[in-house]
Amino acid sequence: MATVKKDNRLTPSQSLLCVGFAGVASKSVTSPLEVVKIKSQVGTFHCKKGFWQTFALVYRHEGLKGFWKGNLASCLRLLPYTAVHLATYKKIVHIHMDEVGFISQARAVVAGGVAGVAAAFLTYPLEVAETRLMVQNRRQPTYVGVLHTMSKVQRAEGLPALYRGFSLTVLGAFPFSLGCYAIYMNVDKLWQEHPSRFSPLQNFLNGCLAAGVAQTLSYPFETVKRKMQAQSSCLPHFGGVDVHFSGVTDCFVQVVKNKGIFSLWSGLTASTIKILPYFGLLFACFELCKQACLYHNGYIVSPLSYQPAPGVDQSLGPAELREAKRYLRNYGAGAGQTEDFWDRLVKSSHK
Repeated sequence: MATVKKDNRLTPSQSLLCVGFAGVASKSVTSPLEVVKIKSQVGTFHCKKGFWQTFALVYRHEGLKGFWKGNLASCLRLLPYTAVHLATYKKIVHIHMDEVGFISQARAVVAGGVAGVAAAFLTYPLEVAETRLMVQNRRQPTYVGVLHTMSKVQRAEGLPALYRGFSLTVLGAFPFSLGCYAIYMNVDKLWQEHPSRFSPLQNFLNGCLAAGVAQTLSYPFETVKRKMQAQSSCLPHFGGVDVHFSGVTDCFVQVVKNKGIFSLWSGLTASTIKILPYFGLLFACFELCKQACLYHNGYIVSPLSYQPAPGVDQSLGPAELREAKRYLRNYGAGAGQTEDFWDRLVKSSHK
């Protein structure tokens, strides 16, 4: 069983801020691995000699800045993607929750998959821009910036080009969700204890393991999607793609025929190495931002620790806590009156 956990001490905008800050920080730090992964998936000349040589060739031909190409598009995509994903996920989960607020793990995973597809559809043009910017040579650019990329693709290739390969996002969601479900259904056997007793470290490792298995299962769809996003007759060398194709099915056929079936997992090394630092930074940065927000709201004594502020009821929402502080400041209630006031406020907030 799983439940949707929400910290009511944060406002919705603060929750989104924490997610956005954590996502931007983790994406920016791990961008070099993402560049290597996408170049490997597309099949540019950089990746012909393996993982380490790809790094060396990118640095030699494009310099250090070449490892952060497309990162702005990736970061810009994050906030709308997260907002749509969370809103859709919450809506689906609440429909399927029972009367005590629980939902089966299978339905939670499916809800996550559906929410991911909805969010991907809204932000897909930014993903296409990210791929085009990462694949091109920074010193001989066809595109300059995110808006220029989307505008030029739309003018030269038509609006459908900004959604080329989207069907693979939908198809890839099934094996991805299956991988997540398989891991979360068996983590109790892995740790030999009930999931309710897992520590934060165990939950973090579970998430990394689930991400690793899920991405491996869905990786062929991701590889073909990146090739479709990158290929264009309007670009030099057809966008740097290592095979030429006419559609989704033909792309799978040409990749397997010319490069072998295992080339559908090109770049998996970079993607797998990225998991631990990405999720580690995501978790750490989210907690750092959350602590700053809780300190700003008055729940904790310092932005560097979770020590509760004395005399503050942690069950109150931010608006209720502000109201309580305003009341106490204006009327200067004594100790006994303060306790009565907190009791009344808590009871009214739980009605």
